[in-house]
Amino acid sequence: MDEKQKKEYQEYVKQVTPTHNIWLQMLKAFVVGGIICVIGQAILNTCAGMGLDKEASGGWSALLLILMSVVLTGFNIYPSIVKWGGAGALVPITGFANSVAAPAIEFKSEGQVFGVGCKIFTIAGPVILYGIFTSWVLGVIYWILKLMGVM
Repeated sequence: MDEKQKKEYQEYVKQVTPTHNIWLQMLKAFVVGGIICVIGQAILNTCAGMGLDKEASGGWSALLLILMSVVLTGFNIYPSIVKWGGAGALVPITGFANSVAAPAIEFKSEGQVFGVGCKIFTIAGPVILYGIFTSWVLGVIYWILKLMGVM
């Protein structure tokens, strides 16, 4: 490539590369994450108002947030929320539920076993696997330290 071609190519790359406003992205993530947290807090307050203890209220809050995320994923609404809000929609428990439900919905046409069954943990599977493995390793370390009298 000569210099003229390199310069033309660099100009082309500059034209087609999307530009991002980091401050706007952070604001959108803050707004979406905040709305999810407000919904979760409203569920907690409602459950507490109905006489449930703190643990039961937290369980209901998590359950209902997961349910809402999966239903919105099923109706193809949650991906639009993620596209607009970025990490604000992906980080909370709702994002994890979306990452489990989306592949299952996408591959349902391949059947219950080879579609849903095989693809449901495509994204979330490694998170679950390494989470369980890490907790097991830490449990073994804790057990050994306890046997040695350190803990």
